[in-house]
Amino acid sequence: MACLYAYEGAPSFIAAVEPRLADAGFSRVEDAVSADIVLTFYASASALEDAYLGDDGLVSRAAPGAILVDFSATTPNFARELNAVATVNDLVMVEAPVTVRSLVAPDAFSRENLLGPVASESELADTVRELLSVVFGEVVEVGAPGRAQLLRNTHTLPLAADLVSAIEAVALDDASARVVGALDADQVPLFSPVSADPVVRAVREQRWNSAYTAEMLLAELSAALMAADDAEVILPGVEATMHLLELLAVIGGSDMAPAALALVYQDEAAGARAGLDWTRAEAAYGGKGGDDDEDWSAYDDDDDACGCGHDHGDHDYDDYDDYGPDDYGFDYSSN
Repeated sequence: MACLYAYEGAPSFIAAVEPRLADAGFSRVEDAVSADIVLTFYASASALEDAYLGDDGLVSRAAPGAILVDFSATTPNFARELNAVATVNDLVMVEAPVTVRSLVAPDAFSRENLLGPVASESELADTVRELLSVVFGEVVEVGAPGRAQLLRNTHTLPLAADLVSAIEAVALDDASARVVGALDADQVPLFSPVSADPVVRAVREQRWNSAYTAEMLLAELSAALMAADDAEVILPGVEATMHLLELLAVIGGSDMAPAALALVYQDEAAGARAGLDWTRAEAAYGGKGGDDDEDWSAYDDDDDACGCGHDHGDHDYDDYDDYGPDDYGFDYSSN
């Protein structure tokens, strides 16, 4: 049966999945009103909120009975509230946050690299199950709204920790080798757990570009940190990783691959060769005394302050500094 879908959100995601959706018989339309299913994938909390709940948001634009499938990372609380708002507006909400098996896979949004935790209050229609099986290599239905986001959190956090630890191992190895000399080729296999690590390979091969970006990882960790705040749990490792990713974004790397975080540990010349500009970090952080609001306003000093080719407003990095559940405009006291 033919099925019409619309898409709103990050272009890199739909560019990867649209061909295989077409092969499976799903036809894309531009207008959400004429679509049976509306797919969304946003890389910031504010963009997701505006897309659904803004003045011209999807909950008011989509046709009654339409199915909304959101692939974005958000908090379990907001996922539940979004489901409630959709239900009131005679829409079916499906929570299916994109969850990558590897943060540094060359083809990040390939079916084999994508896991699909899925949650919905409604029984999934056969067309939705088919669509999800085309997008994801593995689909796991986890029950009530919010639980898919929780599963994504528990999957992403150790990947992010492994990313940073592998990058720091490379940084230490490079710095020490300049003093004591690098290992001989026949000695390297002795340390195969490090040398065979996919993050290490990505850094060594300087794979700084990917459809899955540092900005997307930052959004996932931001959502996890907000969820931890809701649960009154402290995650210092996540906070540290977010600060590193924020620094990468400030110097122009928001649209680069997560492996490009290695450039934060390298000298200014290496960053410049990759298109980064450390002077932006000086403008954002230098001599400010740690005032976050002032830091970010200094960073947003021109239309292309992040160096990624579009307005800084598209990134909304202040989402990640002081964003809390109350900023969604909902009262969670009853949850």
